[in-house]
Amino acid sequence: MFEQIKSIFDKSVELAFSTKDKIQQSVLEIAKENNLTKEEAKKLLDQFLKKSEEVKKNLEEKIIEMQKSAKEKMNLVSKDELVKLEKRIIELEKQLKIPVKSKTPSKLPVKAVRKRTVKK
Repeated sequence: MFEQIKSIFDKSVELAFSTKDKIQQSVLEIAKENNLTKEEAKKLLDQFLKKSEEVKKNLEEKIIEMQKSAKEKMNLVSKDELVKLEKRIIELEKQLKIPVKSKTPSKLPVKAVRKRTVKK
């Protein structure tokens, strides 16, 4: 009995990370081994597919959380944050556009800033 439970558990874990085709094949094997009807096999397949999607979704969420945590620990910025900063810099450069040979002294201790193009 223990071996049968262990076998079912092992198959369940394997199924959670399998493709739909592999899940279908495994359910057919389980149905044959346990003499399940077509209706029972279909119900089992639906349950396995649903559970597989839940496990994949939870795993994805945990991986994303781990990535965010690692990024924060390494003090890195995301691509979105970098793009926002680049846009702000471009706007500031437009606002600070100072003629190269200005007759009036600049209030800012900054030399003329050349406009750069940012690749998107």
